[in-house]
Amino acid sequence: MKVTYDPIALQIQWSRLISIMDEVDAALVRTSFSTIVGETRDFAVIMLDREARSIAQSQLSSPGFTCSLPSATRTMLKQFPVDTLRPGDALITNDPWICHGHLPDFIISMPIFVGGHVAAFMAAAAHVSDIGGRLDEFDARDVYEEGLRIPPSKLFEEGRRNQQLFSILEANTRYPRMVMGDVEAIVGAFRVGARRYQELAADYRPGDLDRVAEEILRRSETAMRQAVGRVPNGRYHHTVQADGYKQPTTIQALIEVNDDSIRIDYSGSSGQRNDASINCVMNNTFAHTIYPLKCSLVADLPNNEGLFRPISAVAPEGSILNARFPAPVKARSKTSYHVHNAIYGALAQVLPQAVQAGSGSFWSIKCFGRDEAGTPFAVHVLPNGGKGAVEGLDGLPTIAFPANGTITPAEIIEIGSPLLILERSLRRDSGGAGRNRGGLGQTIRLGCARDARLRLTIRPDKIRFPAPGLAGGRPGSPGELTLDDRPLALEPFELRPEQVVTMKLPGGGGLGDPLERDPDALRRDIEQGFVSIEAARDLYGFEQPTNEPTGA
Repeated sequence: MKVTYDPIALQIQWSRLISIMDEVDAALVRTSFSTIVGETRDFAVIMLDREARSIAQSQLSSPGFTCSLPSATRTMLKQFPVDTLRPGDALITNDPWICHGHLPDFIISMPIFVGGHVAAFMAAAAHVSDIGGRLDEFDARDVYEEGLRIPPSKLFEEGRRNQQLFSILEANTRYPRMVMGDVEAIVGAFRVGARRYQELAADYRPGDLDRVAEEILRRSETAMRQAVGRVPNGRYHHTVQADGYKQPTTIQALIEVNDDSIRIDYSGSSGQRNDASINCVMNNTFAHTIYPLKCSLVADLPNNEGLFRPISAVAPEGSILNARFPAPVKARSKTSYHVHNAIYGALAQVLPQAVQAGSGSFWSIKCFGRDEAGTPFAVHVLPNGGKGAVEGLDGLPTIAFPANGTITPAEIIEIGSPLLILERSLRRDSGGAGRNRGGLGQTIRLGCARDARLRLTIRPDKIRFPAPGLAGGRPGSPGELTLDDRPLALEPFELRPEQVVTMKLPGGGGLGDPLERDPDALRRDIEQGFVSIEAARDLYGFEQPTNEPTGA
């Protein structure tokens, strides 16, 4: 095959683009105002070429966002064409049907100018602290109840705030300092990235970076098509059940492999819910389709839009995975975070070495109220359950999948609110048994430090339907949510100083027959307290020598 581009030069240039986005990422974390952005990292920053195709992202960006940002940016550019943009402009929208599926996710895009012309774009998706609407997570009847919807708009014009839009946002959010602070932090981080891109462009001839972008996209598409081509042609089907809200959600996936392309059809999944905020828009469904396939097929290749081209996804309009406007969508992760289980269940039939058992996912905790001076506060926490096992590796404990958010540190939570973290500990026996064990979930106990007006909303998952195992592996332990050891209703509640909330986050699923687990690995599990003697005996067939102690 004829080499059309020097691979060493491409590696250097591609790495520089990624390093620019890593610097943008770090700048945003340092300057953000909220815990949801600065501590739990519920955001992504990417670079797009002059045609708004993604070519690089920060290495810690939330994966789902990176898959929906390019199409959202192109949609905004239909209203604000490239040739009308000026240096210092920035665009914004949070429309769920354009963006990533619910109103708290702001998408902001900014053109980068080189030589007086648009050369590239920076884009970010970030979950902001508040967007008005209902305080509860699940009971909205349409998106209008869930908060303020911003159509594609100019956020900045030639470096100046669109003051009317800023005023509207400030008037419709409960925590305007946090929300507008994060918005300003995103644009400020973009300016850092724009300077770095312009410095990079100065090192090359005009048009060189356009050719780099084309080569990144071309080679990535080729790599994905080659990986898909190694999967036997056929139709592979799997169905999973999720907790849903008040009634279970069914997700059906039919994967059709045809030479070098993959099509996923979600026909047969549950219908759209008009009484619960757990619907997904198609952008969100597509993002949660792309990511698990990338992990299985081209895990080591930096993410970019070239990888998307061989993959298509369809879901019936009006289904829970392709909801019609104005469906309620606030808690759409209660559905979207189960899509990968259907995909991996189907691929397990043909790619058993490249799939992952179910993960404990994340729960959402929001603590809000007013401090002693009457100033409103809000702290977000996104704790994770255990990660599912893969062939040859146990699942990691308390790790997010299919995202990569981190839990807000206890110190930050307690500084920013009256909430106290009374306990964080690994849940023994919560990882699903298997040849490779699922990752452990965690127990978190929350209390209130003083008599304050403190309210909480908690969004749990995998309480009724735990993270599934694969290839003979057992499911992880289901989650549990209690207030003073009694089941807690899923609605905002006031936490009093004498009360304790206990969350037991679910474990990840196991992979393979538990009886095939390596005995030395099982002994280490027992010694480290991950698996009890009783579970080792009942699930793994462990026989304890008579001269060993009876417990760990």
